[in-house]
Amino acid sequence: TRLKYRYLDLRRPSVQKAIILRSKILRATHEYFDQHGFINIETPELGKSSPEGARDYLVPSRIYPGSFYALPQSPQLFKQLLMGAGFDKYYQLARCFRDEDLRGDRQPEFTQIDMETSFLDEKGVQDYTEGLLKKIMKDVMGIDLKTPIARMSWNDSMNKYGTDKPDTRYGMLIHDLSPIFKDSDFRVFSGVIADGGYVKGIAVKNGAKAYSRKKLDKKQDYIKRYHAKGLAWVKYEDGDFSGPVARFLTDEDKEALKKEFNLEGGELIVFVADKWKVCCDSLNHLRREFAKETDIIPKHVFDFVWVVDWPLFEYDEGRGRWVAAHHPFTMPDDEGIKLLDTDPHKAHARSYDIVMNGDEMGGGSIRIHKRSIQEKMFKALGFTKKRAYEQFGYLMDALDMGFPPHAGLAIGLDRFAMMLAEKDNIRDVQAFPKNANASEPMMHAPAPVSKGQLSELGVEVDSKYSDSVKKTEDHLEDEAQKDADKNSTWDKN
Repeated sequence: TRLKYRYLDLRRPSVQKAIILRSKILRATHEYFDQHGFINIETPELGKSSPEGARDYLVPSRIYPGSFYALPQSPQLFKQLLMGAGFDKYYQLARCFRDEDLRGDRQPEFTQIDMETSFLDEKGVQDYTEGLLKKIMKDVMGIDLKTPIARMSWNDSMNKYGTDKPDTRYGMLIHDLSPIFKDSDFRVFSGVIADGGYVKGIAVKNGAKAYSRKKLDKKQDYIKRYHAKGLAWVKYEDGDFSGPVARFLTDEDKEALKKEFNLEGGELIVFVADKWKVCCDSLNHLRREFAKETDIIPKHVFDFVWVVDWPLFEYDEGRGRWVAAHHPFTMPDDEGIKLLDTDPHKAHARSYDIVMNGDEMGGGSIRIHKRSIQEKMFKALGFTKKRAYEQFGYLMDALDMGFPPHAGLAIGLDRFAMMLAEKDNIRDVQAFPKNANASEPMMHAPAPVSKGQLSELGVEVDSKYSDSVKKTEDHLEDEAQKDADKNSTWDKN
């Protein structure tokens, strides 16, 4: 209802406040880049499909029937080509489009604060980014952001927080307990370790009394979606351990746990014994949930951290293959360049993400500026030579003409505004957003179009969708009639 009557919803002061905050971020961004000699260049919104990331939104061409433009998921290659053309400091408030399932922090169309520079290394890009963040936080929030922002390796982030988007506002870090339990008689733990897995855990202060067996059983059921086989736990109260795992703990185990977690009394300790990734995913979720439920997250605090030294590739379970952790144009580190020929999936990238309060604000990397390395990268991703040239031949040709070393970064403006406004949904900082089903209730978009329009474009709707289209048309007609009959002065006029 709020989105159907968005023009009324936007009158509310709380809604306007969030929209105005977003506008202030825009103004500060333009001022900062202008002061530092960046050139504002718009890149096309009608381009070529490159379906390596999310799904593209496609636009049929009337002049070239059967061919399609794609709306940009980002201006990545355009801004790299601008570096090759000699524009060494580019920025843009870029509109981006991704046809993906929506969550609270995602919309099908959004704005990126986009930056690219030549002849700078990681620190140079990070320095500019920190300067921008410092200005935004001061101008918009009245907060003096302390710089330089702390750096954390990807490996440390995963091991201590279970995620590459660490929330550093509070403790409750993940501990690797494998050294304690590798020789344990408790086979549930030692058996997993012997098979190459891990035992990891977190301690929840004052959690002993706050969490019953029933509540913890619900937590166990939830983490099954991360393929966790179970959740073990003990409580530490009055100098002793209790709970299902307590009877399997030796005196040495107990002393080791007390020292590891610096236990004082009243703690709940939860364990996950499984593969490394399962432990990370499960404990990341549990850490965030326990923090919310025990109310230990500081209010009105904005904590930034750089996550650096990323893997170049990650395995996509859904696609069943290796994909680029950021994108295929990211430069490997020196060792990674050598590994592209031998064992590419062990390579690390010269990339960096800026994270705030456990949410990714933006990310960037040093880009590949040599054709030979770019070809190796495509090969490692499973591209054939033909497919690489069909999709990215223009980039290969441009790299042949001589490219400067270059790097950049993009920050999600809408997500950043949502976090600063302390809203739970990105819709709250966009004037006319889509709903969770990617539709726009006020205008009834998307909607069927006339057969004449489709004919001009050489497009037909598959017969298996005809019933769905007819239902949508009938619904829209009914809605239009209701709207026409309601409060209408049409007949009088």
